[in-house]
Amino acid sequence: MIKTASGRQRDNVLGAIDSHSKELISIRNTGYIDGGVVCLLLAAIRARHPSEAITLVLDNARYQRCVLVMDKANELGIELLFLPAYSPNLNLIERLWKLVKKRCLTNKYYPDFSGFRDAIDHCLDNLNGPARQELDSLLTLKFQFFQTSKA
Repeated sequence: MIKTASGRQRDNVLGAIDSHSKELISIRNTGYIDGGVVCLLLAAIRARHPSEAITLVLDNARYQRCVLVMDKANELGIELLFLPAYSPNLNLIERLWKLVKKRCLTNKYYPDFSGFRDAIDHCLDNLNGPARQELDSLLTLKFQFFQTSKA
């Protein structure tokens, strides 16, 4: 028998990764992700890149499409580009989450929540360390394009 934690605890990471430099900007909490948290991420991205043109690629989560987020993006001069539904393979951040799951969750046991959070934080905070080569291979910009047929 392996002792497990009772109850449910959550560790949320809302992140954005630069497709060229592989720099991660993230907001982490143990509450919930909503439009306000997305606005915090937008502000953090703009603060890190104050004068650059920014296009943020997002999936279609409801909290990302709310008026609060749209207004904040306009205010900060950040273009929001929404991916088609059911296309996580086009979202580079999903590839990062795959790496985090592989390094922190696959065949791992954490006796308590703090150990679990520490492992994820360590992985995310050290992306330029041992994981860099693997990260570079996952975050390529090589996408296959198909011509639409005119039948």
